[in-house]
Amino acid sequence: MNRTEKQAAVAALAAVFAETSMVVVTQNAGLTVADVTDLRRKVRAAGATYKVAKNRLATLALDGTQFDGIKPMLKGPTALAWAADPVAVAKVIVEFAKTNDKLVLVGGSLGSQVLDANGLKALAELPSLDALRAQLVGLISTPATRIASVVQAPAGQLARVFGAYAKTGEAEAA
Repeated sequence: MNRTEKQAAVAALAAVFAETSMVVVTQNAGLTVADVTDLRRKVRAAGATYKVAKNRLATLALDGTQFDGIKPMLKGPTALAWAADPVAVAKVIVEFAKTNDKLVLVGGSLGSQVLDANGLKALAELPSLDALRAQLVGLISTPATRIASVVQAPAGQLARVFGAYAKTGEAEAA
């Protein structure tokens, strides 16, 4: 890479770090091309990106960003994964690392919060952003349904009482 290409790579990584909410750092020594291709496909399906970056260029791109704390993790053959949905990228990387010993979780950063490998595994245990949204909508709609049934119940009871009085009134009139 010449100087111009390096500057472009640093600028591109800096733009990514400014827009994303989660960065995962892995070491990928010994992964075959087929393994990396499979990992990239899975990461892309989760809406994330996986990229092998030169450590020096990534360190320069991290300057002044919220992910500044992961600089010490950039040693050896590293790769970065990032996404707007932090749980999705963590799940994919952790699941792939379980099946392939050559991908080692180093750590990551959720905003300015630096995570170690155990922190990433704990994050991967959480439900995805879409699942959390569905749970939240379910929690919000459940009380509304209950309120509607409680509000309708007295009206239904009144209608039954009036109906019973009407029947007794008809019986007395006849």
